[in-house]
Amino acid sequence: MNISFPSCSPEYCAPDLALGFTSLVDDRPVRCSITAEALEDHFGARSPREEDLVDAFVAHRVEIELAAQRLLNEVGGKPVVLHSGYFRFCT
Repeated sequence: MNISFPSCSPEYCAPDLALGFTSLVDDRPVRCSITAEALEDHFGARSPREEDLVDAFVAHRVEIELAAQRLLNEVGGKPVVLHSGYFRFCT
């Protein structure tokens, strides 16, 4: 499975308190997201405000995309949500 990440900006999803971003799995777009809680707990986001989440995502994009890649491999290229617990127990 070939997984890559376009350099698009993440999208804030207020109802889910998460940032969404796109991966390409064998050239097919697959939605990924990371929760505000994960960004606060593990990547230094100062609050769940959009600006703070995006800043943390941008500063740690490589680590977040590597985690998403591992999880995409585990679930066969289906959409993934990176929760705080994933970083606590799997990285």
